[in-house]
Order: sequence, then structure tokens, then C-alpha cells
Amino acid sequence: MRPCLSSWGVTVSNLGRLVVVGAGGHAKVVIATARAAGWDVCAVLDDAPQTHGSEILGARVVGGTEDIGSVEADKAVIAIGDNKSRKRVADRLEASWVSIVHPASVIHESVVIGDGTVVFAGVVIQPDTVIGVHGIVNTGASIDHDCRIGSFAHLAPGTNLAGNVTVGEGALLGIGSRAIPGTSIGSWATVGAGGVVIDRVPGNVVAVGLPARPSMDD
Repeated sequence: MRPCLSSWGVTVSNLGRLVVVGAGGHAKVVIATARAAGWDVCAVLDDAPQTHGSEILGARVVGGTEDIGSVEADKAVIAIGDNKSRKRVADRLEASWVSIVHPASVIHESVVIGDGTVVFAGVVIQPDTVIGVHGIVNTGASIDHDCRIGSFAHLAPGTNLAGNVTVGEGALLGIGSRAIPGTSIGSWATVGAGGVVIDRVPGNVVAVGLPARPSMDD
């Protein structure tokens, strides 16, 4: 495969042709990350008809998700920020999903990252962490040793996890949130922006504050 240049001129491998599912704002960062990692973003798919024919960072939206089988691509990735929506799409579509890792991230060789997960610029992931499928580790997040991150979870920009933290499937950790060692966040829970987890957060709740506690409105 021919070499190509990342956005700052560093030579990276050409990994092949990639189709991106989703044409919202999150897709911009996924496309930029994929290109920096060496992917040729050949098409974008979205089920909103008004997006068809438009371009995102020069990548054309060629149709809806039902067209995924007709796009000539090597791999696919879902660029939808909402966790439940991303899971619905992954459950419905058959594709060769691939994880995308920005070259300006620092990831230990022992880390396991599931197919479809995207790791953005500035992320640090320490030894023996395991991340499930179709997750999002967003800009500048850090994950320390021995963490377990469930499938479809989203760690927003600036999230910091200490060692041995468990994040359940579909959980959302808001921008700038933190978790101390050994804590857990249940499946499909949300930790609000800036929240600090010092104890177990149950599944399917919204926890806010310092320390992060389930919201009275939840």
C-alpha cells in the first residue's frame, strides 16, 4: 500500500478504503481521525435524506445506511455520538467494522480495543485496559491501568479514569468527569460534566456533582 501524509505531514500507512456511517458533527472528528491514521474515507452514509449529496471535510454523503453493501470499501466505522443510536445501527447493519486510533494518542501495547471503537487525539491508555466494541474515547481522555470499558460506552473529552475502573456498556462519562481507583459506573449510566466518581454509580441513572450522585430528577 502506498504511504500517505497525516494532517501535520507525518508519513503513515494507507490502511485502505473506509466508509463512515453518520453525517453529524461527530463524523467530522471521526473522518479527521481516520485520515490521520491512514484511512481513505471513500464515502459517508446517513439516513437523513437532506444530507445526501453533501460533503463532510470533502467526503461525500452518498446515501443511507441501507446502501452499505453497495459501497466499495474495505472497512466501516460508525460516527454517531449517541450511544443508544450507535448500538441500534451496529445491531442492524452487517459490515466489517474496524477500530480507529489517532496517531497522536499514547496506547500501551497490552491494551485491547474492540472493533468499531474510535480513539481520538491526545488520549492516553495505560497497560492491560480492555475496551469493548463501538466505543468512543474522546479528545484528551486518559484511562489508567486495568480498566474495563464496556461496548458502546463514551468517554467525553477530558475524562480521567484512575486504575481498575469499570465502565458498563453504553455508559456516558461527560466532559471533564473523573473516577477514582476501583470504582464502577453501571451500564447505560451517565456521569455529568465535571462529575467525580468516588463510589459505585448504578446502571441507568444520571449522576452529577462532586462526588457524583444520582440526580434527584432521575
